[in-house]
Amino acid sequence: MELKPLKSFIAVATLKSFSAAARELHTVQPAISRHIAALEKELGTLLFIRNTRDVHITAAGRQLFTDAARILQQAEEAVLRTQKAANGELGSLKVGYLPSACLTFIPDLVQRFHSQYPDVEISLFEMTASEQLLAFETNHIDIGISRPLPPELQTTFTSQLLYTDQLTLVLPSQHALAQRQSIRLDDLRQEHIILFQREEAVGLFDSIINLCQRHHFSPHISAQPKHMQTVLTMVAAGLGVAIAPLCVSKLFTQGCRFMPIEDDHTQVLTQMHYRSSRLAPTAQAFVNIASESVPWIQNSVQA
Repeated sequence: MELKPLKSFIAVATLKSFSAAARELHTVQPAISRHIAALEKELGTLLFIRNTRDVHITAAGRQLFTDAARILQQAEEAVLRTQKAANGELGSLKVGYLPSACLTFIPDLVQRFHSQYPDVEISLFEMTASEQLLAFETNHIDIGISRPLPPELQTTFTSQLLYTDQLTLVLPSQHALAQRQSIRLDDLRQEHIILFQREEAVGLFDSIINLCQRHHFSPHISAQPKHMQTVLTMVAAGLGVAIAPLCVSKLFTQGCRFMPIEDDHTQVLTQMHYRSSRLAPTAQAFVNIASESVPWIQNSVQA
């Protein structure tokens, strides 16, 4: 059943006139008559009883009038939903994020997106970098926010910088060095050093190792936890010291002291990743808002 004949039928049933319906729809009366005749043939029943002066709707016509109005409304709604989905205004969005790197900005960033796209269903997942990669493979997330990807994966994903951080030294509050204003890496030669697991941030781990080697020593790595909060907990417990991005100071840090590292200019990057070949309209909308928010995100981390 086509929509145009239904529109003609509703116009005739409402106006009780073929000629008035033609004027209403900006067409000619023979076209209206053809539409009604086609409907009656398709349905196998008369919809109107008409003579030279009057048009009366039949019982079958009254039923169709009720159903046709609903069909046309549903068709209009389907068009609107399709257009909204194409514009990223309707659908779902799944974002995986590294908590320690995103704590300062992810709530407000999601709120910015939700205020512009209130009909999009948003799901957030705290994930390590390796968990995000697995989630991409299973289509469990559309967007991932973590450290730079390993070089072999950088051609598969599109990555965009959200903010640049720096390294900090994390000491137990009661450590002998905790009262200083800054620390030289040389002072850590004899320390047990806790580093974030390499598999979760290859570039970050290697940058820290290279930094130590430039100061002519190899760090005594005593543990490599998978989560930054675990790193801080181990430091607070006196199990060692840590070298980590400064953003971890936004986590629960009781028992830890954060100190700048002298003569260190290492940049720690947080990026947004997505498969450009599979980017849904809702994900593209999120990417656009995140891109526009980069200056604000950088300021939120430094605050």
